[in-house]
Amino acid sequence: MKYVIGIDLGTSGVKTLLVGHDGHIVSSAQAGYTPDFYSGGRVEQKPEVWWENTLKALKELTDKNPEAKGNITATAVSGQMHSSVFLDGSNEVIRPAILWNDTRTTAQTKEIVEMAGGVKELLDMTCNSALEGFTLPKILWLKENEPENYAKVNKVIMPKDYINFMLSGNIKTDVSDAAGTLLFDVKNTRWSTELCKKTDLSPEILPEVIPSTGLVGEVKPELCKELGLEPGCKVISGGADNSCAAIGNGVVKEGQGVISIGTSGTVIGYVGEINSEVTGGVHLFNYSAPNSRYAMGCMLCAGEALNWTKRTFFENLSFDDLNVLAEAAPAGSGGLFFLPYLFGERSPHNDPDAKGAFIGIFGGCEKGNIIRSVMEGVGYAVKDMYEEVIKFTSLDEIFITGGGAKSKLWGQICSDILNKPLKVLNISEGPSYGAALIALVGSGAAADFEGANGGKVKVVREINPSENTEAYKKFYPVFRRLYKTNKENFKLIKEALN
Repeated sequence: MKYVIGIDLGTSGVKTLLVGHDGHIVSSAQAGYTPDFYSGGRVEQKPEVWWENTLKALKELTDKNPEAKGNITATAVSGQMHSSVFLDGSNEVIRPAILWNDTRTTAQTKEIVEMAGGVKELLDMTCNSALEGFTLPKILWLKENEPENYAKVNKVIMPKDYINFMLSGNIKTDVSDAAGTLLFDVKNTRWSTELCKKTDLSPEILPEVIPSTGLVGEVKPELCKELGLEPGCKVISGGADNSCAAIGNGVVKEGQGVISIGTSGTVIGYVGEINSEVTGGVHLFNYSAPNSRYAMGCMLCAGEALNWTKRTFFENLSFDDLNVLAEAAPAGSGGLFFLPYLFGERSPHNDPDAKGAFIGIFGGCEKGNIIRSVMEGVGYAVKDMYEEVIKFTSLDEIFITGGGAKSKLWGQICSDILNKPLKVLNISEGPSYGAALIALVGSGAAADFEGANGGKVKVVREINPSENTEAYKKFYPVFRRLYKTNKENFKLIKEALN
């Protein structure tokens, strides 16, 4: 048997997955780390920490699967998007990477819009709004605040590209990660030389762009020997974590999409060509499947909203207890609404000042109403994203994954609010499995993504809309209005705090 390895390089840990050429998941290993948090919303990580822990996880994976040693033909990496690694002319790291969740760059996002000539002009060039998380604001921050470091910059790459560089010695990125920099022309699949010119950046600092299934190089011979890889093991680029997760969850053609309710939440839909007006309500990125893109709505607080509710109000109850209480409450929670904007919000509001709120508390309000309203608030926000995504593509088949999919009630609430059937798959590996499938296709072990999993990924449960759909048709417009009527209040709260 021959194998490939999918690597998922996350914010707080790396996961490696051993997958057979038949698409079967054999084994996994992981290693954790903690980013460095500083005042002013600064979040950084030394790239060598990623590499050390990736090596650790790879060694553990091959050591506990001796039958795979010498038979691993390719690797691919799924990586956290937007985070910036700055390399000098000798390809040495200049300073710790600035991560995707770093918010120091508010001033730079405003500058980018001005330099581009306005919001519409920026959307025309990149299909995306200027947000603090993207890579371009980080580059400008470095230029303005650490000119001595900026002067050394020869290349700016993303985290997964750094792992590929350490494996192979070659520097390349893929279309899905490049799309998350805010420097990529998503429609024409190339770096935006126009935006580089407007922001006074040299295109030379940007790496060569290849498909997600493109070849970066081969694993260095000494690493092949150390890790138990087949000599000449191919390093396939891989992609951005959301792109890889969608591939791993079976989104491989027009009409398919996936909802993820993890700590944060996303709605992703496969897009061929972008034929609708781009307004910035969702992200539009190049996809890991050939010649395609994806529309992605992103909410900053999904599963974490329920975690917060449990910690704050129901610490002594289990999540099973919460589900039982919520299930006993009526659809609509008796008129209690929860706005899940605990960390501000991205899609569709792009409002860092948005706040969480309970609205409609009444004298007979019980625990179940509170818990269910939180689940419903996340469900309504999922519909907000869904409505933006379907402006660019139909969603005829929708998969659901993450912690929200494990709760039958929460999955049912989402199905009812959307009035769409949702499919639960038999895997939960997401990005690492998607990376492994990319390695299979990129190395030639599989012809395409539809056949790469060998039929191993199956639908285990389908959630169909219930009679509660009618109630949610009445409550959802109220939820939509509650953000609009409180938007200015959120700004007033921020001003009062400053």
